[in-house]
Amino acid sequence: MGGDQMDTDENGVAIAQQKCGTTKKKVYVPGISRTLKTDEELVYDAKAYLLFHAFETDYPCLSFDVLSDSLGDNRSNFPMTAWLAAGTQAEHAKDNELLVEAKRGGHKEEAEESSSSEEDDAEEGGGKAARMHAALIPHYGGINRIKCQTLGSSNVCAVWNDQQKVQLWNMNSSIECVNGIGEETPSKLHKIEKDIVKESLLFSFPGHSAEGFALAWSPTRSGTLASGDLHSKIFLWRMSEGGQWLIDQRPLTEHQSSVEDLAWSPTEEALLMSCSADHTIRLWDVRASHKESCVCTVKDAHDGDVNVISWNNGEPLIVSGGDDTVLRVWSLKTIQYNQSVAQFRHHQKPISSVEWSPHDATVFMASGEDDQTTLWDLALEEDELSGDVEEGGGEKQLPKVPSQLLFIHMGQKEVKEVHWHKQCPGLAFTTALDGFHVFKTINV
Repeated sequence: MGGDQMDTDENGVAIAQQKCGTTKKKVYVPGISRTLKTDEELVYDAKAYLLFHAFETDYPCLSFDVLSDSLGDNRSNFPMTAWLAAGTQAEHAKDNELLVEAKRGGHKEEAEESSSSEEDDAEEGGGKAARMHAALIPHYGGINRIKCQTLGSSNVCAVWNDQQKVQLWNMNSSIECVNGIGEETPSKLHKIEKDIVKESLLFSFPGHSAEGFALAWSPTRSGTLASGDLHSKIFLWRMSEGGQWLIDQRPLTEHQSSVEDLAWSPTEEALLMSCSADHTIRLWDVRASHKESCVCTVKDAHDGDVNVISWNNGEPLIVSGGDDTVLRVWSLKTIQYNQSVAQFRHHQKPISSVEWSPHDATVFMASGEDDQTTLWDLALEEDELSGDVEEGGGEKQLPKVPSQLLFIHMGQKEVKEVHWHKQCPGLAFTTALDGFHVFKTINV
């Protein structure tokens, strides 16, 4: 690599490093610093991470979820192990797959001082090599969204596909398959036999009139699901005794455009929130009649499509992201007044995913179409951040960035979805056009 090198500082902000006798690092902030030259690339700094690993699948995955496991909560010891469920977006419908992936051997980063060592780590995915194993289930059609829930002894995944169907899959056999591969087996994908696949499909709902992306399990009422489509309809599901699925054929229909995302209250089982391309966020009380179920509408919540929402587990807060590139935080105490309690402008393109940390009520993660994944902490105080930034060949004072911006993670193209691990504090996962990243930063 010729010319300048890009590194990151301890806060995850990229640094420009010039090779000209003596090394001088300069803070590099996406969207503020000059554009990278054709012979430059960003090289991650292992010192900013406790863990970092990258891996690819045969086809890009637009959506994934982290599976619950039996290894215990609040795990912080290395190596780390995690199981994911994901769905592909192949060019041809017949080539798509559901995957259960096991990541084993996530070791703590051992930062080296030499840039050559850092470059080697970056090429290898960082730190000591982790092993990835996967079980595949052939699936007809691209997978728009996947959400997982433990129901009794079963790991059930709800899948929104581009064939206008929402399907439920029991992934237990897939998990057993991937667990049986073993760490000594080379890291490759193992397909599940077709007879197992037939047994895994629990239920398929063809009642939506269009495909969709909005999907959410209730965290308070087992077996309760909501699905939303491009034709503005939201259907409510519930599992009855005996494992039968009942779907209310009277959908919620107040939205005027595509339902983009859904989130259930973590404390009130009757409250559901939705966001839409009609620029609104709506709060529903599913106990009420359908005509009266929409109890609050936030008009013009964003200056464009409202793409994603996340409901805070510990505080009455919602975070939303839109096509206007803005992140907004809403309080349930004041949301009826159409006023957000905080808004952040950093991303340069539409927001693609948001999620509150399950372990810290003030921290959330977001991603955008500008290839950035950002970590935010509402508890951080206003502070002037200044330093050297290289722009147009010169130096100037670094413009102020949001003080709540905690970390910038880069290195992926078209980041689509982000998730935290509910049992491993600070462990983050992202999926993009060019694969998955797993990381844990030094400051979360």
